[in-house]
Amino acid sequence: MEKLFSYGTLRSKQVQMQIFKKVLVGTPDQLLGYKLKSLQIEEEFGMADYVVAIASENAEENIHGVVFNVSNADLAKVDLFESNSYRRVQVKLQSGTVAWVYTENK
Repeated sequence: MEKLFSYGTLRSKQVQMQIFKKVLVGTPDQLLGYKLKSLQIEEEFGMADYVVAIASENAEENIHGVVFNVSNADLAKVDLFESNSYRRVQVKLQSGTVAWVYTENK
């Protein structure tokens, strides 16, 4: 199993059912040295507002979120779900857990 840190849309049970056909159980954690940036993504019915994790110059900043256990097949589904504004990278969370997270795709 892989670890996936979510700070936004993927925490929604509705979105989880859409992507995974199940509701995930997660554990609260924090991503240190990152902050959230507003992002607009064009969707079927116009522009929608989202957030994306970006590295912060201030190591004290952090993002609160949830860590989920997911399979490699689940990660592939999330890769398809996330727009090309995001990229998946591995990070170390406050708990020491190494997890995947979607950050800004520069």
